[in-house]
Amino acid sequence: MIFAHDTEVSLASTVALINTAHEPQDLTTREELEAFVTAWEWTGSRTHDDAEFRQVLRLRDRLQKMWLAPEEELVEEVNALLQDCRALPQLVRHGKWDWHLHATRPEQPLAERMAVEAAMALVDVIRSDETERLSQCAADDCDNVLIDLSRNRSRRYCDAGCTNRMAAQAYRARRTKV
Repeated sequence: MIFAHDTEVSLASTVALINTAHEPQDLTTREELEAFVTAWEWTGSRTHDDAEFRQVLRLRDRLQKMWLAPEEELVEEVNALLQDCRALPQLVRHGKWDWHLHATRPEQPLAERMAVEAAMALVDVIRSDETERLSQCAADDCDNVLIDLSRNRSRRYCDAGCTNRMAAQAYRARRTKV
């Protein structure tokens, strides 16, 4: 494990949120947001309304711009997110999760809680000098982002089937040359 368990989960959920913007889009309705929140086990208060849905979509766009930004710009944006959401880090334990860090109150809006979780995870990435682990899928036809949590920093493709598709494409290319 490169980062603490809660950091890795936050990074993975941030990647998942950002990648809902790419084809096929899978965060186009409030019902899909409900499924996303359930799948990633987000806790705290919810309004379940259109305003909450729009806030999450705005956050997704902001995080997507941050993901591949140069380090100085990333730091500025992380600090802005933490300030905008009035982050106040504290250790908590709930559900199946042992001690981990929350930096918002449970009653803060969902988009703010998501923003701060992403920002806190990115703080760990930046402080560990691991920003090169934030990348975009190397497949020509994919715009997804990824977090490379492999030991040898070798991950090039997202989880949307790109690894298999690109391996098959390379195999066919090699067979054609023979």
